[in-house]
Amino acid sequence: MTIDSDAARLLAISPLDGRYADKLDDLRPLTSEFGLIRNRVVVELRWFAALAANPAIAEVPALSNAASAALDEIERTFSPADAAAIRAIEARTNHDVKAVEYWLKDRFAAVPDLAASREFLHFACTSEDINNLAYALMLADARELLLAEMDRLIAELRRQAGLHAEQPMLSRTHGQPATPTTLGKELANVGQRMLLERRAFAGVEIRGKCNGAVGNFAAHCVAYPEVDWEAHTRSLVEALGLAFNPYTTQIEPHDWIAAYCHVLIRFDTVLLDFVRDVWSYISIGYFKQRPVAGEVGSSTMPHKVNPIDFENAEGNLGVANALLGHLAEKLPVSRWQRDLSDSTVLRTLGSGLGHGLLAVRATLRGLGKLAVDGERMAADLAANPAVLGEAVQTVMRRHGIPDPYEKLKAATRGQEIGLADLARLIEGLEIPAPAKQALLSLTPERYVGLSARLARRFADGKEGP
Repeated sequence: MTIDSDAARLLAISPLDGRYADKLDDLRPLTSEFGLIRNRVVVELRWFAALAANPAIAEVPALSNAASAALDEIERTFSPADAAAIRAIEARTNHDVKAVEYWLKDRFAAVPDLAASREFLHFACTSEDINNLAYALMLADARELLLAEMDRLIAELRRQAGLHAEQPMLSRTHGQPATPTTLGKELANVGQRMLLERRAFAGVEIRGKCNGAVGNFAAHCVAYPEVDWEAHTRSLVEALGLAFNPYTTQIEPHDWIAAYCHVLIRFDTVLLDFVRDVWSYISIGYFKQRPVAGEVGSSTMPHKVNPIDFENAEGNLGVANALLGHLAEKLPVSRWQRDLSDSTVLRTLGSGLGHGLLAVRATLRGLGKLAVDGERMAADLAANPAVLGEAVQTVMRRHGIPDPYEKLKAATRGQEIGLADLARLIEGLEIPAPAKQALLSLTPERYVGLSARLARRFADGKEGP
């Protein structure tokens, strides 16, 4: 049957291509089946061009202007219709990479300056020579997109850390009232963690190989023993913007893909920690959510504005990390010199990346709807003066009063205590007058240490003191 794009989305099995399709329009051309086939075409063309550029391979003449233009046009104009034509060939051959080769041979046949050399397409290559480079190009392009979204999120956390650097807020350790902080400092904590994982992600070395059936250039050397095939291939791989891996079996071992996935898992885990905390702060009123005109929060309770963006992010992060975790554990393992179990697993890379990307974008949407309720935060601080007990016992410790912790514990633990109660306790301490006065003037909202300074430093893009 013929269906339009809206109906196709309703029939999609994956929500990435159905419900969330319009949120991933920029990822889809990179990590879809079309993206994979396009990158295979690119690799085949670049390999052919490298053969033509090697003077020791006389049977492939140097590319004429017309031949170079034809290669460029095939790569530049490659379309979904071209990918569909390759899939039609695959339906006959039952081999996806061979279908690319046959499609390119047909294109070469129509170009006089290429027709005679078309048998050097896929010369001495195993399918994995093409596939590993195609996936490497795919993940390199996807990384640029993901890094840009990470940067957007980190930039928003920087902005809000600066904006709320001095907004005092009660901390909660073990879910209980604890030493106050500032909202800006808590945002800076998360932003700095994300920044470190972002840098690690950018630093993952993306590797590739093109060394034949079991990684030894065997067929290459029989056909052209005079060629330095390792240098030839290194040049190709590095020209693609990748790092050359000289030691492989038939497959590039995918260790770098595991590293790529593991860094994303760590970034996603930091984000998961954050969205759960924001959800919790919304639930206790530290954040209000701005309603969006036309949206419905609950099908039966019209007053509700639910934290749906943060819940959406949490759910997608779970799916992303489940997929990325399996990819990282499975892909580096291959029986002997090659088994094909990685092939179907590699096709889920886009899904792992897509769910994580949805989570980042949902978080940004959610942050854009938040408003800080400073009055609610102030009320919580005022209701918990006992958190100053830490400050009092620490000053007592400095001035040599025995058993300060135990004395404050007896006075405050599990008890309702007000500022007046705390003031009476402080008045009775045998400590210097300036220290006593400093404690008497202390309130929970002022007991935030270096929080504001640390928040502003992160907001200003500085790493340390």
